[in-house]
Amino acid sequence: MIELTEIDVNLLVVFDLLHQEKNTQRAAARLGVTQPAVSHALKRLRVLMNDELFERTSEGLMPTPLAMRLHSPVAECLTQLQETLNRPDDFDPAVTDRTFNIVMTDIGEIFFLPRLLKRLAEEAPGISLSTVRSHNVNLKQDMERGKIDLAIGLIPQLNAGFYQQRLFVQRYVCLMRKDHPLSTSDFDLDDFKSAKHAVVVAKGTGHGIVEEQLAKAGIVRPVRLKLPHFTAVPYIVSDSDLVVTVTDKLALATLDRFELIMHEHPVPFPEIPINMFWHRRFKQDAGNRWIRSLIFEMFSE
Repeated sequence: MIELTEIDVNLLVVFDLLHQEKNTQRAAARLGVTQPAVSHALKRLRVLMNDELFERTSEGLMPTPLAMRLHSPVAECLTQLQETLNRPDDFDPAVTDRTFNIVMTDIGEIFFLPRLLKRLAEEAPGISLSTVRSHNVNLKQDMERGKIDLAIGLIPQLNAGFYQQRLFVQRYVCLMRKDHPLSTSDFDLDDFKSAKHAVVVAKGTGHGIVEEQLAKAGIVRPVRLKLPHFTAVPYIVSDSDLVVTVTDKLALATLDRFELIMHEHPVPFPEIPINMFWHRRFKQDAGNRWIRSLIFEMFSE
C-alpha cells in the first residue's frame, strides 16, 4: 500500500502533464524545468507505482493501462487541491448568516451594540452577534480555537499570539441626575468627598483602577451602593442622589435618555486604552477581517 507520506505532489503534477503532452520536453516547458528533471520524476513514479506508466511509441509517450486508470482521479484531485489552496474570499456580508462571538463588558454592550446592530441590519441582515465576558478563564484558549472571534476592551492578558488595534481611550467622569443638589456646582474634590456614591465593582475588568487610585490618594467618600456591573447605573442614578464614577463613553451614551449630567472627575485617573484583539490564526479569515474593519471604521478615534 502506498502511503501519502511517500508521495511528492510534484510527481503527480508531472504525471498529469505527461498524460496530456505525451512528451517529456513539452511537459518540461510547461513546468519551467529541464527535460532531465521530468525524466527523473518519471523514474521516481515508476519505482513508486511499480509500473512503467508511459511507453514510447510512434505517437509519443503513451500511458499504460494502470496510468489510464489513474489519470482521471489524479487530475481531479489536483484540480480540487489547487482550487482549495487558491480559494476566493467566500464571505459575503450581505448573504451570510454567520454569528460573531465578541468579548466586551456591559459598558461595551451599551456603547457599541446599538450602533453596530443598526449598521448590520442595513448591510448584513443575516449576521448575528453574541457577547461574552472577558473574565472567562478560558479566553485565550477559546480565541485560539475560534470559539470567540474578537475581544474589545482593556485585556492585558491577551499578548503573545494575538494582534491588537487601538479604537480609542476612555477617561473617567462623575455621573449624576440633572437636578442633583451638586449638579450646578463646580464639583471639586470636596464635593466629591461629601456626595453619596454608588460604586461598581466590575471583576475581571480594568475598572478596579478607580478604587485603587482613590485608596492610594487616601480619598474617602460615603458609599451607599455597590454593584457588580454598570448596566443598572443610569436607572439608579437618574432616580436618586447617588453619584457614580464611570467612563465617559457610558456617560455620553446615557445622558439624554436618562436626563443625567456628567462632571469632569476631580481625581486624575490614567486614561483607559480600549483595543480590539484577535488571534493570529484568524488574521486572514475573510469574515473576521470584515467585522474588524467595520468596528474600526465605526468606533476608532
